[in-house]
Amino acid sequence: MKASDLFVKALEQEGVEYIFGIPGEENLDLLESIRSSNIKLILTRHEQAAGFMAATYGRLTGKVGVCMSTLGPGATNLVTSAAYAQLGAMPMLMVTGQKPIKASKQGRFQVLDVVDMMRPITKYTAQIVSAERIASHIREAFRIASSERPGATHLELPEDIAVEEVNPNLIAESTIRRPIAERKAIDRAVNLIELAKSPLLLIGAAANRKMTSKMLSRFVDELKIPFVTTQLGKGVVDESNPLFLGNTTLSDGDFVHRVIEHADLIINVGHDVVEKPPFFMRSNEKQVIHINYNAAEVDQVYFPQVEVVGDIANGVWAILEQIKPQAHWDFSYFDKVKAAEEKELPHGCDDDRFPIYPQRLVADVRKAMPDDGIIALDNGVYKIWFARNYKAKKPNTVLLDNALATMGAGLPSAMAAKLVHPDRPVMAICGDGGFMMNSQELETAIRLKQHLIILILRDDAYGMIKWKQANMEFEDYGLDYGNPDFVKYVEAYGGKGHRIAAADELLPLIKSCMNEHAVHLIDVPIDYSENDKILNHELRILSSKV
Repeated sequence: MKASDLFVKALEQEGVEYIFGIPGEENLDLLESIRSSNIKLILTRHEQAAGFMAATYGRLTGKVGVCMSTLGPGATNLVTSAAYAQLGAMPMLMVTGQKPIKASKQGRFQVLDVVDMMRPITKYTAQIVSAERIASHIREAFRIASSERPGATHLELPEDIAVEEVNPNLIAESTIRRPIAERKAIDRAVNLIELAKSPLLLIGAAANRKMTSKMLSRFVDELKIPFVTTQLGKGVVDESNPLFLGNTTLSDGDFVHRVIEHADLIINVGHDVVEKPPFFMRSNEKQVIHINYNAAEVDQVYFPQVEVVGDIANGVWAILEQIKPQAHWDFSYFDKVKAAEEKELPHGCDDDRFPIYPQRLVADVRKAMPDDGIIALDNGVYKIWFARNYKAKKPNTVLLDNALATMGAGLPSAMAAKLVHPDRPVMAICGDGGFMMNSQELETAIRLKQHLIILILRDDAYGMIKWKQANMEFEDYGLDYGNPDFVKYVEAYGGKGHRIAAADELLPLIKSCMNEHAVHLIDVPIDYSENDKILNHELRILSSKV
């Protein structure tokens, strides 16, 4: 068969459902092979958005998301989404085209060394130099992309290789069982937990995959040990659980930092160094158990005394099998902090001031979304409010990026989530700055006939940087811009546009949009003026009194 047909057959064997991207002339043989396959091409309006969609597909399914581009400028447009998948541990394969490598007639027109370009930001990258190597390259790219720690891979398929004739030689996926932790490590962890006075469970990014949610929920329910989460650990255990003590959203000064400081043992499950450190170890006074697929990366602020390395769910189960709640465990201080936090969090949730206040925004979105509804956040100061105040009740229902933390990913991520979960409500929440970086994908969502709600939080500025600028006592400069009429903008694509003029209009409008199948965009003017006051000064004073 033709090499491009073999390439697509190998993708089908790997279970690929979608390929996101923009083909070029160097991909035309591959495009024809896709046309006659079971794989659906999702044509996007920018390669970066295609990469974000593929990465989010990988994040939600655990399977490798696939995206494609042509050579040169198409391939360079995938760089940000490659870094997004790599830092965020999302399994993804990028397929890029290339000029003929055996007999080029155009010199170096549009030709870059894409393989070398991708090397620092992928787990695996290769140029296919022979059709006979296609099957092995694809199997290896999928194996590496999905193995712990997951991430981005890349294959370059040159135009002349794609048309070669080749004998079918598919390679089947092998059966792999993840290693489990050594028994001695389990015993040491059990001993530390039993001896602790005030143990605390911390759930991080790596715990948010491979179905660890069920086992960690059992751990919390049976041992009654309170827990906190990082931003990428949100929702692994239901955050409406009374033992949930908060999300490590801010660097310091929040209520959650009081319980971290007080705990004499932290059971750190799924720690990933790409996230801001949820705590610092400054001496051996605080004991730390590291439970993860991989060994700890030790530095001056993280040096766990016990490492339980292997499949996370199995490690948690093995510990749970050997331990019961201890009579000497004392969580009274944690209870005190929890009470103070629960008193503070509702502040501003019913504030009628307009433009809308972040606390009111978060509260109304939480009221509107069902437990399994998915919100996909772009990157901006509002992400802090949602991470801190929005209680996630199921895994992967709050899609935020606390790794690369790039702008522009919110809308494409929501679109991918809707493809994976077509029967669940999905909402993209974007600042006006981040939204405009990939706003052209409105056309893609409308072409796909998706039912999607997009909140545009409009402050006509790069709000997070503006906040930081003021907080660092710089002059207000260089961060304000103009915006289109967002209602007319989405309507020009064929979607439904809405704008609120009062805070109490948002919740009923969201509910109304949920009942009408369309791409809905809601222009939400927002007021960040008290961010610094609330998140820095007042919060530190309040939490320090606990």
